[in-house]
Order: sequence, then C-alpha cells, then structure tokens
Amino acid sequence: MRFPQLVTEIAAQPHAGHRDRLRARFSEAGGQGLADYELLELALFRSIPRRDVKPLAKALIARFGSLGGVCAAELHQLKDIKGVSEKTALDLKLLEALAVRMAREQVVGRPVLSSWSALLDYLRTALQHASTEQFRVLYLDKKNRLVGDEHQARGTVDHAPVYPREVVKRALALDASALILVHNHPSGDPTPSHADIEMTKLVISAAKPFNIVVHDHLVIGRERTASFKSLGLL
Repeated sequence: MRFPQLVTEIAAQPHAGHRDRLRARFSEAGGQGLADYELLELALFRSIPRRDVKPLAKALIARFGSLGGVCAAELHQLKDIKGVSEKTALDLKLLEALAVRMAREQVVGRPVLSSWSALLDYLRTALQHASTEQFRVLYLDKKNRLVGDEHQARGTVDHAPVYPREVVKRALALDASALILVHNHPSGDPTPSHADIEMTKLVISAAKPFNIVVHDHLVIGRERTASFKSLGLL
C-alpha cells in the first residue's frame, strides 16, 4: 500500500465511525430520530465520501434557514458555500426534485377540489422556499382533474410578469375548463398585493368569454398560504 494512500485512509477513520453510528441510528429510528442537520449529513455522505460533513451540513442550514431552504436554493447559491462542489449541489437539488415529485403524485389523476390539502402540500413543497417569485397555473378539466401544471413566469425577488392572454391561450390548447393561479412571495408574507389582485381580475376577465373558471388564486408564503377565494377576493 502506498504511503499517501495509507495516510488518507487513517485520517478518514474517525469520520467513518461517525457515519456508521449515524446510519445505524437512521436504520433503527428513521428520520424521526435525527435532527435536520443529521439527515443532511446522511445525504452528503454519498457526495463527499472522505470528509467530516457535519460542519458543512450545519453551515448550509444556517445559511439557508432550514432543510427545505437548503434543497430549494439555486445551484449558484449552493456552490458559493465553501465545500460544496457542483456535484454536491446537484445531489441536493435532486432531493428537492424527489420531494416535489412525490408530493405531486398525491394530486395527479384526482379531482383537485376534493384533494385540496394534498394540493396545498404539493404547492408548498414546490414553492415555499423559492428565492424568486414564480407564477404558475394549474389547468383543470371538466372533472377538475389536473391536465396541466406549468410555470407561466419567473421573476426577481418580488416580481414575476404575467400575461393573461397567454394563460387563456394555453388553457384553450389544453382544453381546460378551469384554472387555479398560484404564485409565491419570497418575503414569506402571503398577503396578496394590490398588483396580485389586479392581475387576477385581468385573468378572470380574459377567461370569462371562453367559459373558463378561475377557482382560486393561491399565494404561497414561508409559513402560510393565502387563498383569494377564502379572503373574498374572487
């Protein structure tokens, strides 16, 4: 065995013991038995095989505020953290993609209005930690089943341009009978702004001649979700 290789393997031993213990705890108790940074450590083990990743896991959560915030961060933001390579950043984004896909599975093929809590869980998973404002449209058929879930616009921290005619044009292409408008507020406060209210009115007006109904407009915040319908704004 070459000397440099021997030194490397000896140096890795303390971390290997910690990794084995953490894996054993996860095997026995599942995610419920671990702190957020420890779950993140487990994910980082595969990306960074020969280094103590506990400090990095804690640094990522401190920087982005939560486990969800870490996975929702942009690639360039993740790579700005010392110790995060492009490979590691991509692995973290994979965790987000898996979480969103699993949440979406609870919505697809079901009448959305009767699966409302599952819909909110999905949208919160997809949008609550986003650092820029995103506007998306859920297109529904006559049975209120999801036939389209599309980003209509992405913007800066507090603005995403929306074009009502494009929303309606896409609804007609999908033969959709109803819409649910969705966007997030990166500030964390889901209170609808005046611009949100006016834009919603424009979409409703553009859709009305085609008998396309706007069921709701949801604003996703960090802790809460605002519903235009519940607030009496539709």
